[in-house]
Amino acid sequence: MSGALTFGSLFAGIGGFDLGLERAGMVCKWQVEIDPFCRAVLAKHWPAVKRYEDVRTVGAHNLEPVDIICGGFPCQDISSNNQYKRGLAGDKSNLFFEAIRVVGELRPRIVLLENVADLLVRGMGRVLGELAARGFDAEWESLPAAAFGLPQPRWRVFIVAYARRRGCEAGYERLEAGPFAGARLDGDGLVAAEHAVSEGVARFGGMDDGLPGWMDRVAACGNSISPPVAEWIGRRILEAEAAHQEH
Repeated sequence: MSGALTFGSLFAGIGGFDLGLERAGMVCKWQVEIDPFCRAVLAKHWPAVKRYEDVRTVGAHNLEPVDIICGGFPCQDISSNNQYKRGLAGDKSNLFFEAIRVVGELRPRIVLLENVADLLVRGMGRVLGELAARGFDAEWESLPAAAFGLPQPRWRVFIVAYARRRGCEAGYERLEAGPFAGARLDGDGLVAAEHAVSEGVARFGGMDDGLPGWMDRVAACGNSISPPVAEWIGRRILEAEAAHQEH
């Protein structure tokens, strides 16, 4: 490949996707995050990267074109922990449609999305349909953060979508070997994950009511994408890109 792949980060949070993809060898060009605390974290670690506050106000008019758009759109209405379970019709999770609007305007080569595993039964068909309507094929995998060394199961669904045709503004032919092909987690990895959870989850205990200053940090960490998982997926994307170029 000529040059590193570039990416833009929607719903950037504290930069879980961003850090993982950078570790894989990609370059962050912009971040979109509405939470002030999270934006302060992003500013500290990515001082030279352009930042925007609201996904509803960004698009082709102010975002630089990138190879990849990534984002973990809000899960509150998708999660089984929400009593209403409105899915993509909910007030927060419907921001997915703003993300897909940005994708349609910028036409990246690859789209990388993340959400809770409940998306598989509460919105996955619509997500895939919206991607397909914009010319993207998609693959997905449910991965546990514990298999990558974190002391909690934290199953999440990751979707990698890539443009079907070369010749459009930013399309390319379907990859012969997709990002998840031949790179699935084995049984040993899941056993190690269970061990990591049993050994380490107690270290992430509750917090004292007298420490309100930690609340933003705990909330941000709880919503964050695990960088090791993002890095693993990023490396699979680079391998698939290399295989495509060989053909």
